[in-house]
Amino acid sequence: MSVPAKNKLYSSNAQETLRAALGSGTLQQIKDMLRAMHPAETARLLESVPRQERLLIWGLVESEDEGEILLYLNDDVRSGLIETMDADQLIAVTGNLEFDDLVDFTADLPQALTQQLLLSMDQQNRELLEKALSYPEDSAGGLMNTDTVTIRPDVPVDVVLRYLRMKGTLPGSTDQLMVINRYGRFVGMISLMTLVTSELQSLIVEIMETDIITFDTYTPVQEVAKAFQDHDLLSAPVINVQGILQGRITIDDVVDVIHDEGQQRLLSMAGLDEDDDMFAPVISSARSRAIWLGTNLFTAFLAASVVGIFQDTIDQVVALAVLMPIVASMGGIGGSQTLTLMIRGLALDQIGPTNLRRLLRKEIMVALINGISWATMVGLVASMWFDNSALGVVIAAALILNMACAAGAGVGIPILLKRLNIDPALAGGVILTTITDILGFLTFLGLGTIYLI
Repeated sequence: MSVPAKNKLYSSNAQETLRAALGSGTLQQIKDMLRAMHPAETARLLESVPRQERLLIWGLVESEDEGEILLYLNDDVRSGLIETMDADQLIAVTGNLEFDDLVDFTADLPQALTQQLLLSMDQQNRELLEKALSYPEDSAGGLMNTDTVTIRPDVPVDVVLRYLRMKGTLPGSTDQLMVINRYGRFVGMISLMTLVTSELQSLIVEIMETDIITFDTYTPVQEVAKAFQDHDLLSAPVINVQGILQGRITIDDVVDVIHDEGQQRLLSMAGLDEDDDMFAPVISSARSRAIWLGTNLFTAFLAASVVGIFQDTIDQVVALAVLMPIVASMGGIGGSQTLTLMIRGLALDQIGPTNLRRLLRKEIMVALINGISWATMVGLVASMWFDNSALGVVIAAALILNMACAAGAGVGIPILLKRLNIDPALAGGVILTTITDILGFLTFLGLGTIYLI
């Protein structure tokens, strides 16, 4: 996301100060504070207050800041505010946005408003926007900015410098100039630092860099973010299959991708969405969470059905009912540790066919070592608690087996989900919990049936 054109105050205390001002009802003070705040802070404030106060604050925001603020908001809150704006307001908002931000903003508009916005633009910008909107949102094409400065390789430095002075301004976050041939194909890049420190008569082809990391328009944004991280990139060109330059990606856009992905992974583990409005109506919030709760309830019934099979055993040895949550819980924690490492490894492309077996063996060995250590202690405690050494042996054996199986499941589940194009962070935890519960109850109650009845 682009840095706002004018200076803004960025303060960690701004939200608390503004909320206090809301309580006192001093609207002019609020308006003055909003004028001085960074758009990201204003967006966070809007997300952190109920709808009635949100609309009040939004009405006090300067019109020139509305576009930047809307871009920082999550989808639910942004949609709610867009609904309060008429078409002319929305079109006016887009006039203050840089092109890549305009693409992001337009993608969230209703179809009718998108068409109206396109009709309000000149033909060149309309064609550029339509082309950018044709790429998937989570691709390099959807992330790129088409506002680039291009030069030819066969011109001298002094000609380029005169050209830049004639332009007067450069697109935001410009650190490199793109070098293309007469057919528009990308051939290299030259940094502004190199340009201003080179001899005036030097040709661009002599001083440009050609060993450049480029992205295809359909490269997933996760791969783009990883490349920026691994190679410390500030910007990179985006090309099509013919090698024609389409635009550029800058570090500020990649930071947004990394932030959004981190938020998504964190919330998806609880079945939530990063774009959910914290202060959404009760009914809509309940509805959005009901499916996840229903899924968990179904898996709980599966685990309960296993316990039901051994009802007669539990009736005869009541101690089994007291101790069986320990086996399931230990397996769940151990499996979750492995699952978390796997999800992180897959996200960073650290896991593949060449090292998967070795990683599986390692995790199972770790689980066995921890399982034997803790099983010994649990077995001794259970033996003394219920004065039954056989019961101690049974729970120790069940705990070791369940922790080993949990480690295997922690490795296998995310691999399987990724092959099925399902986010492991979203569904992995539920599946793992189900497996460790069922296996924990099955092994403990099964061994109890065999050796204690």
